[in-house]
Amino acid sequence: MPNPKHFLDLNLLEKSSLRGIIDDAIAVKQARVGQPNGIADASAPLSGHTLAAIFEFPSTRTRVSFDMAMRQLGGDTIVLNSHDMQLGRGETIADTARVLSRYVDAIMLRTDDHEKLEELAENATVPVINGLTSDSHPCQLMADVMTFEEHRGPIRDKIVTWSGDGNNMVTSWIHAAGQFGFELRIACPEDLSPDPRALDWAKQMGAAVHVTQDAAEAANGAHCIVTDAWVSMGDDAANRHNLLAPFQVDEALMARAASDAIFMHCLPAHRDEEATKAVMDGPQSVIFDEAENRLHAQKAILRWCLGGA
Repeated sequence: MPNPKHFLDLNLLEKSSLRGIIDDAIAVKQARVGQPNGIADASAPLSGHTLAAIFEFPSTRTRVSFDMAMRQLGGDTIVLNSHDMQLGRGETIADTARVLSRYVDAIMLRTDDHEKLEELAENATVPVINGLTSDSHPCQLMADVMTFEEHRGPIRDKIVTWSGDGNNMVTSWIHAAGQFGFELRIACPEDLSPDPRALDWAKQMGAAVHVTQDAAEAANGAHCIVTDAWVSMGDDAANRHNLLAPFQVDEALMARAASDAIFMHCLPAHRDEEATKAVMDGPQSVIFDEAENRLHAQKAILRWCLGGA
């Protein structure tokens, strides 16, 4: 495939493409109403297509949602981990990309090293999808934007507050703010601040992105409050709980947001750490809609990568 359409990071794509993917995700979700999960869509738009899904560490939502996305689109998935591949025994990323491109129609990579993703995309002749790296998680953000709009309408000009670690999820939220036109307030400890490259990009884009160490201030009037696990991706847990305790999303923090604010978390979660059980399982929480929408958003991403089939 000449000039494959990679899905690597939200800041690398056209706004119109991202909006089209969200709209398609909503449409494909609505078209599935009442159908068994294991049944392919009637049109089977990706029949004959195969996705290689590479996981360098364990996954629940990414693995199952991509596998089911391909099945529901009529295609197939080959799931691989480092123990299954020569990649785990010293073969270069470039050679792996060239070989897989001869076998499959798209490659999804979940890795702890963003440079591996970039090298894979540089050498593949089929679309490469970022299933999560240490730098970003764009597939999750597409599901998150979709979920927000299902519950509260267009996200443009709304206020989203992040409270917690300035991690890879925050990078993708920053990119989303610039691309979808909402205000993003990031409350996090100074020692766990967001990637300065993402903040520089937001500034160049004129995006409404603000960073503070005051979670309460950031939550005032927000339409959505988001957080993530305090320890993940091999983080050193030492001192993290002390740093992040003031940023826990509890009932008091939610009360500062708009009366109809929703709560998001990409999961997996640790109840009564980054968010209280009352918030996680309360009426404002949309975390399981968010998890389901990984499936539908990724179906739209796959359709876009493979030529809008």
